[in-house]
Amino acid sequence: MPLVYDELRALAQSYLNRERPDHTLQATALVHDAYVRLIRQEDVEWKNRAHFFAVAAQAIRRILVDHARGHQRQKRGGGRERVRLDEDVAVLDERDIDLIALDEALEKLAHLRERQARIVELRFFGGLELKEVAEFLGVSPRTVTGDWQMARAWLRREMRDDTTA
Repeated sequence: MPLVYDELRALAQSYLNRERPDHTLQATALVHDAYVRLIRQEDVEWKNRAHFFAVAAQAIRRILVDHARGHQRQKRGGGRERVRLDEDVAVLDERDIDLIALDEALEKLAHLRERQARIVELRFFGGLELKEVAEFLGVSPRTVTGDWQMARAWLRREMRDDTTA
């Protein structure tokens, strides 16, 4: 954990910087919650850095979505939490992203194109570069680039359709 703590904390802080200003979750708490989830996994043999961050991405995604859902319940169903995505990973043209809607859209995408959903998760929640994603998935960087572009376009359309429905 000491080897990756600073990197995980920086990743957590970058997520929280995109959140609303009065967000109650702190980067340290997010990292600690993710760490607890990671150490509870018994049959994991960490293959490399990319593998660790892929599993961490799943844990962080669940924590952020659970927190957003809890906040939504506290407001009695009003206003979902929004997350600002970096330009590199933006799926809705630099608008705020509804984290719950993103999670729901990723679930739909996973049923259609599992690898594309995994790439979005690894890039957005895991902070992995395209080359690292390719290494982790065992495909070429060119394949990841194409899937990444397709996934972003699909998510953009899916999330736009959800907001107009």
